[in-house]
Amino acid sequence: MEISYQSTRGGETGVTASQAILKGLAADGGLFMPCFIPKLDKSMKELSAMTYQETAYEVMKLYLTDYSSEELKTCIERAYDSKFDTEEIAPLAKADGAYYLELYHGSTIAFKDMALSILPHLMTVAAKKNQVKNKIVILTATSGDTGKAAMAGFADVEGTEIIVFYPKDGVSRVQELQMVTQKGENTHVAAIHGNFDDAQTGVKKIFGDKEFARRLDEKGFQLSSANSINIGRLVPQVVYYVYAYAKLLACEEISDGEEINVTVPTGNFGNILAAYLAKQMGVPIKTLICASNENKVLYDFFQTGTYDRNRDFILTSSPSMDILISSNLERLIYLSAGCDAEANAAFMKELGDQGSYAVTAGMKRFMEDFKGGYAGEEETREAIKKVFDDTGYLIDPHTGVAACVYGQYKTETKDQTKNIIASTASPYKFAGSVLEAIEGQQEEPDEFRIIDHLSEISKVLIPPAVEEIRTAPVRHDTECDADKMKEAVESFLS
Repeated sequence: MEISYQSTRGGETGVTASQAILKGLAADGGLFMPCFIPKLDKSMKELSAMTYQETAYEVMKLYLTDYSSEELKTCIERAYDSKFDTEEIAPLAKADGAYYLELYHGSTIAFKDMALSILPHLMTVAAKKNQVKNKIVILTATSGDTGKAAMAGFADVEGTEIIVFYPKDGVSRVQELQMVTQKGENTHVAAIHGNFDDAQTGVKKIFGDKEFARRLDEKGFQLSSANSINIGRLVPQVVYYVYAYAKLLACEEISDGEEINVTVPTGNFGNILAAYLAKQMGVPIKTLICASNENKVLYDFFQTGTYDRNRDFILTSSPSMDILISSNLERLIYLSAGCDAEANAAFMKELGDQGSYAVTAGMKRFMEDFKGGYAGEEETREAIKKVFDDTGYLIDPHTGVAACVYGQYKTETKDQTKNIIASTASPYKFAGSVLEAIEGQQEEPDEFRIIDHLSEISKVLIPPAVEEIRTAPVRHDTECDADKMKEAVESFLS
């Protein structure tokens, strides 16, 4: 059945999937949502016999209905290929009483690869489909992982430019090196003086500037987004939750129809929203455990029903979760308000004007599938050490937050339901924090010596994505203030 997309704020309806992917953000500032959430048309038993690529097709064909079967299969084939270092694409590892869904086997060793490997292909097909003559400018803010994954995906893709803004001193050294050494004639990076929320707000302002869009159009450019607000990012993320359940079934770890829980380390809310969509499509997921670090705005929201970003921004060892404005939460607010775009727009206006909003009791009930938890820095270190000491399994700080929160949830609820933890980054992306958790405070300043030592003690091979930045030359050195981001975009495009 044909699916169209509409803005969560009501300004656009009847948009095709390819148009929504090209636009990224709706003209009224809202996010695109499908007019309904489709149901899987294959049983979990049938899906359990499929490869990752086959599962991706079965999920994505239901959302991207204006793509032909051949177009979609070609995009999937080009995305999920030898750039992933495991044949399974998203393997499951059983450790310490949970199943870790390893989402970091792509070229940038973080879960963003799962969607950003396919987005450039979906976008170039969409451009042809909609007779786009302009060059597409991918504009994105990153808290560490999206930027590199987007640049790797779009590097030298014909008809595109990509511009990434990241918070200076707000990402790990490996994350920064991955971005500033990125090759590609069409790749541009700028470190902003501010935090991730400043970068994300700046990008949204640029998207909302109609006069700027007109000027770019005159020069042959149009903006689009690779952030998790793009529906072309969200749909591919649904795939790995469907695949994970099917694999547990194939390995006889669960019985057909048995419910599981899913724990997701959460910042911008896209990754856990994808798990929610998988549940709505028919995957037997019971509880969605939303794990926050010390920037626990989402934990407080699920506890109280009030979203309040008026608080101190804390830099942690899990920087991709250092976020106070979780953009994708808007999609859940929209659904919980009965897809009432006017009501949702009012909540988002409150957030913009006052920095907070409170949902109704009915909306809070709608979200009862979600349980929030958070882990402080010490608790995160303890979780990483416990998993490693008990099982020899190595996890990064984001996954450490999730492991800790899952432990808290089990203790509090006594719920013995089998649980998948979304493991969102390679431990080598945050080697210093991981080694400190395992061995205590480190005095070694050289990131790569730390990486080598971590490999020695864990017997886990260093990923090629880390080895290649060891000696790669720095290609990008632009810095700017948060209020000068528009000027930086113009400079890059000139």
